[in-house]
Amino acid sequence: MNARGFHGRTPCLMVQGCTSDAGKSVFVAALCRLLARRGARVAPFKPQNMALNSAVAVDGGEIGRAQALQALAARVPARIDFNPILLKPSSDRRAQVIIHGRPLADLDARDYHAYKPRAMGAVLASWERLRAAFDCIVVEGAGSPAEINLRERDVANMGFAEAVDCPVILIADIDRGGVFAHLVGTLELLSVSEQARVKGFVINRFRGDMGLLESGVSWLEERTGKPVFGVLPYLNGLYLDAEDALPRESEAKKGAVLRVIAPAYPRVSNHNDLDPLRFHPEVDFRFVGPHEPPPPCELIVLPGSKAVQADLAWLAAMGWEAAIRRHLRYGGKLIGICGGLQMLGTRLDDPLGLEGAPGSAPGLGLLDFETTLAAEKTLENVGGTLALPGTPPVAGYRIHMGATRGPALERPAAHLDGRPDGAISPDGQILATYCHGLFDQPQALAALLAWAGHASSVGFDANARRERDLDRLADAVERHVDLARLAEWLPAFGDEPGV
Repeated sequence: MNARGFHGRTPCLMVQGCTSDAGKSVFVAALCRLLARRGARVAPFKPQNMALNSAVAVDGGEIGRAQALQALAARVPARIDFNPILLKPSSDRRAQVIIHGRPLADLDARDYHAYKPRAMGAVLASWERLRAAFDCIVVEGAGSPAEINLRERDVANMGFAEAVDCPVILIADIDRGGVFAHLVGTLELLSVSEQARVKGFVINRFRGDMGLLESGVSWLEERTGKPVFGVLPYLNGLYLDAEDALPRESEAKKGAVLRVIAPAYPRVSNHNDLDPLRFHPEVDFRFVGPHEPPPPCELIVLPGSKAVQADLAWLAAMGWEAAIRRHLRYGGKLIGICGGLQMLGTRLDDPLGLEGAPGSAPGLGLLDFETTLAAEKTLENVGGTLALPGTPPVAGYRIHMGATRGPALERPAAHLDGRPDGAISPDGQILATYCHGLFDQPQALAALLAWAGHASSVGFDANARRERDLDRLADAVERHVDLARLAEWLPAFGDEPGV
């Protein structure tokens, strides 16, 4: 298909939500997969993302994990231009600002608001590069366009859509309740030009008798003068990387035999590392929230953290330190990934105050190493082998700040791109690594489960499951959304799908 649509413009469509977690990310992923099936070279694009789940793009920068998933859906390598601005909160008031894949600075909300005009320049530069390279672009908004306090200098929603003249679909989550109020209220709070930019609606996560919804849909279309392009069903058990929020639901499993838990500390990051455990049919996995006593288990996993000292303090306040030591005394296994690795050492130094106030804090003292945070961030895709029986292959990425040094590293947990990574304790009970994606490869997952005490009787391929669920999601959108009506803005939807 031609890379230019009507009047020489690159075809594009933006999905904005009435709320966070309305379904923007997965709907964009579905549209990307459907367009790819029709032979279009499609780019996902999110101007600004606030998320602690991230990935390393093929060109070496950091982007939101959801945009990496959307790139997979589009069947193209993930680029930094797919998410030119990434905000990674380190506290309720500050965030690390990442521009074109590289950290710029830690800014509070007011300073970032002042920076937004320059941020828009970065967004538009990425937009122009994508326009030149792709047939069409599917854009994802952030939060809601009706957040009045954020309208001035907006780069994430209507501010961007108006700047590049991009049509918009609004999506709302009916499972939350109040879907008609969400859609009508959002539309009412937009300016006249923004209201005209909204071409119609999609209702997400519907379960029940469609006949009982039809009168509401008719009322909505009459009230707003805009069509409902489709009503998407509630799809249980989708293996799709979350943008940020912890999973709403757990997999129901009859054959689970290995119990695995992870603390849901306040600044948990890249918790999608644990998705293969959540979805493995023989693993009973759960996140343990604040003030919940850690239940008995065979394996504890400490995931990544954007504020390691603060989350260490949270672990102590929630009784996790004592629970972890008791778990180890009784022969349990423990894995730390990235920030979780740093927690396992004897000390964490943050002299520049990169994740909070400058200073030092003791770690859990379970492995003999210390970590010093530094301004330069490690960003790399990696592959290698685990230091477990059979040396199973592992692949993933490293995203961390600072350096870890100490005798424990002389017993590495893995060799990645020819270099040692992490540590295994002398008694073999603790494994620590900087490798995100630790459980993604089937052989690595099986070896880690065996190390934790369970020789799995079934193979589980996280990457294959993710691909199947992207197709399952796309099939649902194809059945329940009138794609032919979207062809006005994305002409490839006028073509017959391929494979």
